[in-house]
Amino acid sequence: MTAPDGSTESDDKPGILDRLRARMPWFDHVMRAQQRYTDCKGDFYAAGITYFTIFALFPLLMVGYAVGGFVLASRPELLAKVKHQIEATVGGDLGQQVILLMDSAIDSRASVGIIGLATAAWAGLSWMAKLREALSQMWGRYRNKRPGFVRTKLSDLGSLLSAFMAIVATIALSALGNTSVMKNVLQWFGIHESRGLTLMLQVASIALSVLVSWLLFSWVIARLPRESVSFRSSIRAGLIAAVTFEVFKLVAAIYLSSVTTGPAGATFGPVLGLMVFAYITARLILFSTAWAATTPENMGEDPVPAPGPAVIQNRIITRPGLGPWQAAVAAGVGALGALSLSRWRRR
Repeated sequence: MTAPDGSTESDDKPGILDRLRARMPWFDHVMRAQQRYTDCKGDFYAAGITYFTIFALFPLLMVGYAVGGFVLASRPELLAKVKHQIEATVGGDLGQQVILLMDSAIDSRASVGIIGLATAAWAGLSWMAKLREALSQMWGRYRNKRPGFVRTKLSDLGSLLSAFMAIVATIALSALGNTSVMKNVLQWFGIHESRGLTLMLQVASIALSVLVSWLLFSWVIARLPRESVSFRSSIRAGLIAAVTFEVFKLVAAIYLSSVTTGPAGATFGPVLGLMVFAYITARLILFSTAWAATTPENMGEDPVPAPGPAVIQNRIITRPGLGPWQAAVAAGVGALGALSLSRWRRR
């Protein structure tokens, strides 16, 4: 059937996505979050966060080597035990080379630690700046006037230290929720292990891991953007991120166990797995933030600023008058016309 404007009736019929969005509010919310994530270049920010995450690992390893060097230098008996273990395990010229490398690393522990700390601080601040900027973009909170460079870096440093402490607390609580740790605690209390108790420990471990991840993601979504946002809106988004992150960890563990069996997988598998893990985690955080930002209570219309005062500017247009020769010609033409008119009347 053709309408008066020439369009058919099928053109006005909504598509399948529009019908699903009208029928299911949760699906409409997911589509709004995806649209916000795409419009704010979520993949671009996730790639930047992943780059600085991987880059920050190398200076952290340098700091770890420096700390290990200080520990071994302060405990000669432990150093001798480690050297003996290397000789017993490796042996030959290769073992001696490993020992020489370890001695050189211990001798240069101070310089390695200073360079590692400086590089880690720079990489950490860059990582935090990208993360905070990405979260602010997902929330749609843009700063019209940015603070100075020093103030911004101090704010990023405070957020970096807060995030570091939150991550350490998360790792500690996750370690407490580990099944093996729980078994050791029960054995320490003299409680014997059973199949039902093992199942309960596994469920408790997963529940505690989800709870800790929920708190961490909710804090990241609500407190790391450069502009203050509602913490209540981030709670549900943090729960979605925590559950998805727990499922992703199980899949990642299966992936690592399958790719590290061969020589190539053992060499490149952990590195690729770490890159994929960092990228998916960054995308998960940004999409959850976009989901929180597109809730009905946060989808109000943005205030439209009042227009500026009108400025009225007067334009003076000057038109040149008749010149002397133009006036003479006009007078002559007028006189000739008058004479011609008078002669015509006489006739």
